Formats: sequence, structure tokens, C-alpha cells
Amino acid sequence: MNTWNKIVLGIVAIGMTAGLATAGDANKIVVDGSTTVGPIAKAFAEYYMGQHPDVNITVSESGSGNGAKSLINAACDVAAMSRPMKNSEMKAAKDAGVLPIEHIAAMDGIAVVVHPSNPLANLTIEQIRDIYTGKITNWKELGGPDRPMVAISRDTNSGTYETFETMVMNKAKMGEKVEYVGSNGAIRQRVMSTPAAIGYVGLAFTEEVKPLTVNGVEASAETVASKEYPISRPLYLYTNGRPKQSSPLHDFINLPDAPEGKKIVEDLGFVPSN
Repeated sequence: MNTWNKIVLGIVAIGMTAGLATAGDANKIVVDGSTTVGPIAKAFAEYYMGQHPDVNITVSESGSGNGAKSLINAACDVAAMSRPMKNSEMKAAKDAGVLPIEHIAAMDGIAVVVHPSNPLANLTIEQIRDIYTGKITNWKELGGPDRPMVAISRDTNSGTYETFETMVMNKAKMGEKVEYVGSNGAIRQRVMSTPAAIGYVGLAFTEEVKPLTVNGVEASAETVASKEYPISRPLYLYTNGRPKQSSPLHDFINLPDAPEGKKIVEDLGFVPSN
């Protein structure tokens, strides 16, 4: 585990228990949303609070969809999302008098991962889709061992799920036997413990599992930055309007553009946005 992943658990605990009551206070920043963006938000929070002890930042990871709802309901200051806001969310925000402003936190690739013992090295987008629809059900169909596949997916409220649905599934329906879990970490753990499993996670969650090349391209910082890797995406932080210049929220939301923020992003295994 790298340095920036060793985040004090109290940040999350405080965010889960008391954070939502603090949204709107200039010296208190509440972040809610994506479990993929969560490590970035928590590392940014640890760094910023270290520089500004008078500022309290809480981070919750309830999923991209819930992050959007929290921003719309004025329950958070920053919605962390691994997908862009939907038109329906933008409309709900407008109806509530909220103006979501998009900030790019980092770039990420969705890595397709299997158990380290799996001999396969590459899958095409079409093969991955066929696995998740249930058209392909045994690894031997792809030249692997005679073993029924265990397909693991993120829950449907996840931005990672919605990106995978768009970029890989092409709106094809997931098969009935697909298992759903609530976080990148849960997928990684399931794949680590299940030799027949396949899952998909953000680049920062590939430790102890085996990432496959997709269409012959490795999931890496370089291929994500060049957009050569076929399942690449931006990660977002949304605010209600543009934060006041020089305010803690303004400084926090602009960390991705600062040298310190870029280093944090790189140390976590993500890709700086520019």
C-alpha cells in the first residue's frame, strides 16, 4: 500500500457520522460520492488539512449517484463522481437552484481483472461483453481452464458501473448470474479469493489481482493519458457554482491542477488530468 493510501480512517468515519450537517460552512468541506474518486478526495483532504489545521474536510463514499443527490440536496459541498452528471441530475439540480460545475480530478482506466492464477492475458471488448451478458460462461471457451466463470460487477448506482455499461456493454443487459458488489475494493477482494472470477476496477485497485490487456492494450497511466486504452475516463469533482476565490473550497477543488495535487494523483496510481 503506498503512502497516500494510508489515510487516517477517522476522515471517513467523521464524514459518515457528522459531515453532512456541516455543508455550507466556509471552513468545513463535505465531500460525498464515488468510491473510485474516494482515495483522491481523502488524500487531498489529508494534505489540505495538514496545511490548514483550521479547515475540516470530511469524505464519504456512497457512490456517484448519491454524490450527485447530496450536492443537489445541499448535503455536501463537493460531489465526487466517476462519470459525468446525467441530464436528469442536471435538471434536478436546476429545479433545486443548484448549478453543478465540473472539475476534472484525474484520469482513470477501468482495468479488467482476474485471479493471478488465470493464464489468460488479453480479452477483447466483445469477449468481455459476452462474459457479462452470459454468452460466454466457461474459461475454456477462451482457451483457459475448464472452469465456470464468476462475473463480478459494481452496483448499478456506481459511476464505474455506468461507464462500463456504456463503454463495454454498449447497453447490452447484464446476465442473470452476474454478482454485484458495492466498491472497487470489494471487487478486488472477490477476484483475489476466487480463481474463476473476473471483475473491473479503477487503475488504483489492481494490487494482488491480474489486469488483462484489452484489445491488446495494457491498462497503464501512459495508455490512459494517451487514450489508447479503450476503457479510459475522467474522474470528476462537482461544486454548486464556482467556489469563491481564495476560499478553502476554491483551494481544495483546484488541487488537481497544483504540483502537489498532481503528485498525490500519481502516487495513488491515477493519471493527472493535464
